Amino acid sequence: MVWKPHVTVAAVIEKNGLFLIVEETTDNGIAFNQPAGHLEAGEDLISAIKREVLEETAWHFEPEALIAVQLWRKTPDHPSFVRFCFTGTVHSFNPQYQLDADIITAHWLDRETILAKQHQLRSPLVLICVDEYLKGQRYPLTLLQTFLDLT
Repeated sequence: MVWKPHVTVAAVIEKNGLFLIVEETTDNGIAFNQPAGHLEAGEDLISAIKREVLEETAWHFEPEALIAVQLWRKTPDHPSFVRFCFTGTVHSFNPQYQLDADIITAHWLDRETILAKQHQLRSPLVLICVDEYLKGQRYPLTLLQTFLDLT
């Protein structure tokens, strides 16, 4: 059997010292996460993160840099994830946009509040990415190349 990790995208979005965090329902209860989700078939990573931010927050997102590419597994019995964490800016909020069904709401939280919710974070990568962002970790989007349907 071939091992295949899940490919996901996430966005660290900061404005005036506050980070855009979604509150969502999960199989384990309510969790807090960056806007994030799975890469869909036929989709490139930039399109995926723009879609996920819109679907989970009603904000249009423009990625500007890559913060990290992370391989994560909770325990040996859990699935593995390859997570592409972006940063950028949001614009054009649409309060009438219908958010994904599992999203309760989006919050703008400072790092201390995110840290205080550490036991409710979807994964430890949420705080790790915020801290990498605050350290100034940035990589150009040109690192990402898409060759879908290339013959």
